[in-house]
This record gives sequence, structure tokens and C-alpha cells, in this order.
Amino acid sequence: MALTGRTGLLAALGAIVVLSAPQPGIAVLGVLALLTALVVADLLLAGSVRPLRLERSGERRVRLGDTVEVTLTVTNPGPRRVRGLIRDAWSPSTRALPRQQPLDVPAGERRRVVTVLAPSRRGDRESAVVTVRSVGPLGLAARQGSHAVPWTIRVLPPFLSRSHLPAKLSRLRELEGRHPVLIRGQGTEFDSLREYVVGDDVRSIDWRATARRNDVVVRTWRPERDRRVLIVLDTSRTSAGRVGVDPASGDPSGWPRLDWSMDAALLLAALAARAGDRVDFLAHDRTVRAWVSGASRTELLSVMVNAMAPIEAELIEADSEGMVAAIMARAAHRCLVVLLTDLNPAALEEGLLPVLPQLASRHLVLLAAVSDPRVAAMAEGRDTAEQVYDAAAAEHLRGARRRMTARLRRHGVEVVDALPDQIAPALADAYLALKAAGRL
Repeated sequence: MALTGRTGLLAALGAIVVLSAPQPGIAVLGVLALLTALVVADLLLAGSVRPLRLERSGERRVRLGDTVEVTLTVTNPGPRRVRGLIRDAWSPSTRALPRQQPLDVPAGERRRVVTVLAPSRRGDRESAVVTVRSVGPLGLAARQGSHAVPWTIRVLPPFLSRSHLPAKLSRLRELEGRHPVLIRGQGTEFDSLREYVVGDDVRSIDWRATARRNDVVVRTWRPERDRRVLIVLDTSRTSAGRVGVDPASGDPSGWPRLDWSMDAALLLAALAARAGDRVDFLAHDRTVRAWVSGASRTELLSVMVNAMAPIEAELIEADSEGMVAAIMARAAHRCLVVLLTDLNPAALEEGLLPVLPQLASRHLVLLAAVSDPRVAAMAEGRDTAEQVYDAAAAEHLRGARRRMTARLRRHGVEVVDALPDQIAPALADAYLALKAAGRL
């Protein structure tokens, strides 16, 4: 049972009556009896909330940054009208609106209540309880109860870098069709024959075809299709650091490295699938968090974002040896392994570097890392003594990253180290450069 604001107003009026009465004691008893009778009568006449039947409907998936509507259908099988308020409670990160709504359901009828969600975090977001307050006809008292109506919304990665996809696909078409190469590389296959022109490499001349014609003929090659690309996402503690600006909320504290890496992985997967390559996805820290394999070109992005959505950065050290073992078990033949991790010298020194030769001996490895723009900004500070010390520390960190990059490249690993909003297109460019060089 709940009392309303009208009850307080009625009590105040009763107090005025008591104060003005010649016999206050008798007046108090009379006012209390009347007030109690009215509240009890109002409560008995209020519609019951217990027999209400509530059902949900609507979307179960939404991209981070978008909104989604969830409909709640309230059916009243009881004999009395249920009139009052309803509150559909969700976790704070869903930013559900409105917080409460008026409700009026006559006996034997149903009404629909719509709640709009604008999630601010990726992952699975579950509803709490639905609370209904049924007010009596006098508005003095109300019945209140809660119902569990489970519903889960999966908030998917936003794939912000998809705006870069048309430009990258244009470069891919030029690479594959308009400008075939003349020198065969490790990852190229025969495309066509054409007449020799001044400037062509003599090593591309097809002497047998030339003997059958009156003109000198050269071979052209194109990058091989149906190569395999394995995208590996590091979900250990280094991926939890926030860098850049949160694109969903504009929060200057940043977006987790994990989310920037996911965005880069989605752009690379979309590009590689369009190029005819097979793309697999692995998320790992000390165990496998997600694995996507064998998805078709049309289903790849949908399957990947669904697998990425519930992944959170784990505050544990990465098991690099276990990660390499997982890669080797899933990729028996040579492929491009794209490792999205942090270029943290201390973490790589103890974790990845000792097992890197084993991985690089079988596969082509491309390591992509998100750098912190605040470090670059700190390195420019010179106005105060504090800024000078900060600049020295920032430059020391940048130097350590450069030295680690050089060590990785000596092991045959390609490295992309870019700012948060540049990591996705930079990784796509690195993939296209490898494909153009015939190294896949």
C-alpha cells in the first residue's frame, strides 16, 4: 500500500478542522476515523496489480550510439480498472526514458507502454523489474507491486570506421583489376597476357606466347584471392586503458583500447572479405573469449559484431604462450595473423617476444596498436617545470615504443602504431600494402 499526495492534503485540512473545533480531542478522533475510512475504501476500490500480465516485445540488438524501443504490453484480467503509474526499470547505462509513465487499463483490456533505450556501453543489458502503482478512485491510496519481465538487449560495437570502407574498396579495385602487376610475388597468381610496352620489366616477358605472335608479350599478375586472415584481439588488462575521446558520449576520458581495436578489426574484416579472403576472428587473454570461423562474406560482419558485443577487458595478464598455441591450433597453414594489442614494451618483453619467433616462422604477423594522443600532447609541453618533466616522461615512453617497433620488425613482424581515430584506416592500408606486394 502507498499513500498519495492527496492524503497529505486531506490530513492538513483535518488538522485545521481540529484546531478550530471547540473540543479538539473529539475532533481528532473524528478526523482520524474519517481519514482512515476514506483511505481504506480507496485502497479496496483500487485495481489490483498482482494479476496483471506483462509481456515484452521489440528489438534485441542495437548498435552503440543508436536508440531502440522496447514495448511492454499490460493486460488487466481483473474486474477493476488499473489507473496510476508504471516504471520499467533498466540499468543506468541503458539511459531508459521515460523513467515512469501514466497507466490506465480498463478491466479486460490491454495497453502498450514504450520505453526508449539509448545505451552508452557495449554488451548485454538486462531489464530489472516493472513496478506498477494503481491509484484508487479518490486518489488517496494506491496498491503497488513489481513484476519480473526479463528482456536482454545486446549492444553491438558501433563500427564507426565503416565510413572509410568505400575509399579502401576503391583502392582494392585498383589493385585487383585496373593495375595488375608485372612481377610475380609470393601471393600473386597469373591474370592475363598483353603486349609489351616500353618500361615493362623484361622478366615478365612470356617467351612461348611471344614465339606464337609477331609482338612481344608480357604476363600480368594479380593478388591471390581466397587467402586466410586471422584477426586476434587481445582482451587482457592492457586493452582496458582509455584513450582518445569516447565517440558515443563525447566523454574526454576516452574509449577503451579494446573498443578502438574492435573497430579496426571490423574494417579490416569487411575489406578482406570483399577482397575474397577468408576471415576468422579470435579473442584471447588467458583463455579463448570468442571464436568466429567459416562465416560467409555476407554474414561475417554480423557474426563478428555479435561475438564482440559481450567481450570486456579482463584485468589479468595475457597468456602469450597460450594465445600463440591457440593460433597455431586453428591455423595449420600459412596465413596473415593480425594481432590487435598494446605496444607496451614491458608487457611485450615478458609475454609476446619469447614466443614470437615460433609464430612468425609459420605465419605473416601484423601487429596493430592504439597509441595514446595524450602522450603526444604531453611531449609538446614546455611552459612550466611540471610540463617539462611530463614532456620528458612522454618522450621516454615514445622512444620505448619506437625501440620495441624496431625489435618486432627484426623478427619479421609488420607493425602499425596509430592514434585512436586513425588505427582502423592505418590497419586497412597496411593490409592493402601487403596484398599489393604479394606477401599474403
